[in-house]
Amino acid sequence: MNIKKLKDYKDIKTNQDVVLVLGYFDGLHLGHQALLREAKNIANQAGGKVLVLTFPESPQLAFQKFSPELLLHISSPEKRYERFAAYGVDELYLLDFTSSFAQLTAAEFLTDYIGRIAPLAVVVGFDYKFGHDGKDGAYLAQALSVPVRIVEEVKQGDEKISSTRIRALLKEGKVKEVNQLLGYDLSITGLVVHGDARGRLLGFPTANLALLDRVHLPAEGVYVTKVRVGQQDYRAMTSIGKNVTFGGTELRIESHLFDFTGDIYGEKIDIFWLDKIREMEKFSEINQLVLQLKKDQKIAKNWK
Repeated sequence: MNIKKLKDYKDIKTNQDVVLVLGYFDGLHLGHQALLREAKNIANQAGGKVLVLTFPESPQLAFQKFSPELLLHISSPEKRYERFAAYGVDELYLLDFTSSFAQLTAAEFLTDYIGRIAPLAVVVGFDYKFGHDGKDGAYLAQALSVPVRIVEEVKQGDEKISSTRIRALLKEGKVKEVNQLLGYDLSITGLVVHGDARGRLLGFPTANLALLDRVHLPAEGVYVTKVRVGQQDYRAMTSIGKNVTFGGTELRIESHLFDFTGDIYGEKIDIFWLDKIREMEKFSEINQLVLQLKKDQKIAKNWK
């Protein structure tokens, strides 16, 4: 997949035989994947390629008062780009959603961007809106001389799959449900760093993670996880919390890998969230903590 960063429409070169997909795809959940499948089917029939025009950061940064949470993603941009390629995208155009871009009318966006791309067809979601005047897919279909495919909402249960729904589930620690909506296991990447070494003394040595991704984390608790070290995957149990038993005040992510020995300080690892075991607890006695960790370990090892 070819990735091109655009300053504005002037950076767009003439394209041949592409199906254009429009939207902001935080997480690339099953609803987003439906758009990409539709675009790939059209491109295959026409002998063309799939091109996605999207934004590396949330468009809300151009409209809302800043808060650090606006910089967080469900899945890091780098992981999203890898998934775009895996889902059949041939060209990825990344455009910063700036104030000047936000001021474009729908008609100007059609002329400056879609006109320059000159696609064979356009694919958007049922709730796609664009332009300062807030036009939708129906407007696109009327304004363009090429086919416009508006993909209907994808539901799980009675509720549509959306990034908003996924972020709410993460705040509740419901990572198993999150993975069902994503269609893959959510993960984070970080560096293994030195901690307090208490886990080793308790018989449960942990890899302490310094998070590298700007992502929404699950709620505090203990989780069943998979940890990737190099090319090898290990079942693990991972805690995210403040180590309240020992008076901790800083949020920490610590993974105990099963059937693993050795030191991996300074290495990048990926933690895949599979399911939540329990909430974080404060134990009055160390032996109570050890007994609970043994129970957690049994649950994590037997999880399927």
